[in-house]
Amino acid sequence: MPKERISRIVVLTGAGISAESGIPVFRGADGLWQGHRVEDVATAEAVAFNRPVVNDFFNKRRREVEKVAPNSAHRALVEWEQACGDDFLLVTQNIDPLHERAGSHNLIHMHGELQRIRCDSCGESAPFFADALAQTLCPVCGRAGGLRPDVVLFGEMPMRMEEVFMALSACDLFVAIGTSGAVYPAAGFVDLANQAGAYTVEINAAETERSPTFHERLTGRAGEVVPDFVASCFKL
Repeated sequence: MPKERISRIVVLTGAGISAESGIPVFRGADGLWQGHRVEDVATAEAVAFNRPVVNDFFNKRRREVEKVAPNSAHRALVEWEQACGDDFLLVTQNIDPLHERAGSHNLIHMHGELQRIRCDSCGESAPFFADALAQTLCPVCGRAGGLRPDVVLFGEMPMRMEEVFMALSACDLFVAIGTSGAVYPAAGFVDLANQAGAYTVEINAAETERSPTFHERLTGRAGEVVPDFVASCFKL
C-alpha cells in the first residue's frame, strides 16, 4: 500500500461483518429473507398493500438484534476512526446497530436503520426500539397507521448517496469489508474510488465478481483480517 497517499479513507461494510456477530444474512441463495418472499416483506409495494406483514417482519428482526454484540472487526474500525477523525468515513449496507454499539460516529447507513421508524403521515423518522403495530402512535406526530421501518426496501433509493459519492471522489483509500459486490450502487463504489486515484482493498471471506477491480484482496474472516489490516495502516 502506498504510504504517502493515505489520508482520506472510506470504508464500506456489508453483511459479512455482521454475520460474525450472529446476525443472519437476510437474503439467501433461494431469494428468501428469513423464509419470506422478498416481494411480501421487503418492497415498497408490500408497504403499500400489506403494511402489517412488513412491520411484523421487521419487528422480529429488531428483536433479534437487541442483545447482539459487535465483534473485533467493528471495534477495529472504531480505533481507526478515532485515529483519523473527520478524514475517516464508514458507510454500511447493514441496517443493524453494531457499528454504533462499537462506538462508530462518522457513519452512514445507506440502507437505513432497523432501530428507526418512519411515518408516512408526517414524513419524519425517529429512533424506535419496540414493535410497530397498527395502533402504535408515531413518536413525532402522534398519529397511528402510518409507521413503517426506516430502511431502504427494494424499489427505493439508498440514503445519503450524494455524501457518499463526494467522499469517494476525494478519498485516498477505499476498503470494502464483507460485501458481496453484487448489489448496486455499492458494487460500483470501487470504480468511483479507482477513478479518484485511490488505493482500493477488498476484505472478504471469498472472492467476489468485483474482486479483480481492487488493487489488493485479503481473504478471511473479518474479525481476524480487519484488526490486522487496521494495525498495519497505523504503521504507515
